Amino acid sequence: MKRVLAIILGGGAGTRLYPLTKYRAKPAVSLAGKYRLIDIPVSNCINSEILKIYVLTQFNSASLNRHIARAYSFSQFSDGFVEVLAAQQTPESPSWFQGTADAVRKYLWLLEAWDVDEYLILSGDHLYRMDYRLFIERHRDTGADITLSVVPIGDKLASSFGLMKIDIAGRVVDFYEKPKGDALKTMQVDTSTLGLTPEQAKEKPYIASMGIYVFNKQVLVDLLRKNLDQTDFGKEIIPSSAQDYNIQAYLFDGYWEDIGTIEAFYTSNLALTKQPQPPFSFYQEDAPIYTRSRYLPPSKLLDCQVTESIIGEGCILKNCEVHHSVIGLRQRIHENCIIQDALLMGADYYEPLSESSQHLTRGKIPMGIGEGTVIRKTIVDKNARVGRNVQIINKEDVEEAEREDLGFYIRSGIVVVLKNAVIPDGMVI
Repeated sequence: MKRVLAIILGGGAGTRLYPLTKYRAKPAVSLAGKYRLIDIPVSNCINSEILKIYVLTQFNSASLNRHIARAYSFSQFSDGFVEVLAAQQTPESPSWFQGTADAVRKYLWLLEAWDVDEYLILSGDHLYRMDYRLFIERHRDTGADITLSVVPIGDKLASSFGLMKIDIAGRVVDFYEKPKGDALKTMQVDTSTLGLTPEQAKEKPYIASMGIYVFNKQVLVDLLRKNLDQTDFGKEIIPSSAQDYNIQAYLFDGYWEDIGTIEAFYTSNLALTKQPQPPFSFYQEDAPIYTRSRYLPPSKLLDCQVTESIIGEGCILKNCEVHHSVIGLRQRIHENCIIQDALLMGADYYEPLSESSQHLTRGKIPMGIGEGTVIRKTIVDKNARVGRNVQIINKEDVEEAEREDLGFYIRSGIVVVLKNAVIPDGMVI
């Protein structure tokens, strides 16, 4: 694995995850009350003994850069690193990144200087645990030029992914990025050849790309240098390469979720609370997920009722009910609150207790969740101040709304309270 260089793509503007991406890049969005999405691919690399890692960023990258700098520092006796490569303007290239392939192309002068055999290209906003060693071994054993990691999927999600057809040897013979209508139907295949049962194959008749690729070094260099008009791997580079290069498919049979929308983000986080076995577990000792060490105190629960929930570090919960929810770092929940089917991201810092009491006396709202508040089916972003006797319950079952002036959005029926928002006492959403 010392002959492999990992490149993690920071993603675009993250419009489907807005307003969580208002102040941060997609990979910097909070996960499971403690981690960030970028921790998943970086941890997978470390656990796979791939220690040369670049992260390409462009949009709202300040918090992502800060997190990576604080979280990942390798021994000076190893050649390991996690380094951010931000979009930049140069005399040769005055434009910003135009797509995934263009982002890699603009830093090809740096990537090419490494004495490696393969480039492992990853996405920064997926939730999964994968041993890339098996992936790369399969790439080498088949003599492939490019290998794609794939999963079988059903009709509902098919049009959101790059779909492919493969031959009996696992070689990709046709690739179509996000097909619609008749083009989508033509991409149906018998996925039982991948080892699925007939019932599973009927439910999932498409083979989808996970957006995870291994390229032989020279193959990637040639493709990016020859096809200067092609800016995206999924839409252009991969489909146009299928005829001339040996592109292999590697079946991934574990849990994988593309956290590209508010609904997917909300569902994936709350799924972590499931018993007895969540679809993705952070409790796997031989493949831990790493993040920044914060040295926070343990959480304190004072006369609370908590069921099927995750409570992050450094929280103070007092005489409240928490059901099927994820509570993030440093979160304060006051008396007589009911938190249900909710994701509270917590806070970036503590408000001193004395300051908190001063806020109350001055009529200001302290950070956290005020007394008597009810929150259901909601994401509360960091540092939010929710007042007393507030009800965030989507009372009128609204599917979509944009009320930035009032501190919230509604996406797919899920209320999203903005970062640093102030929700006044008694407000009903």
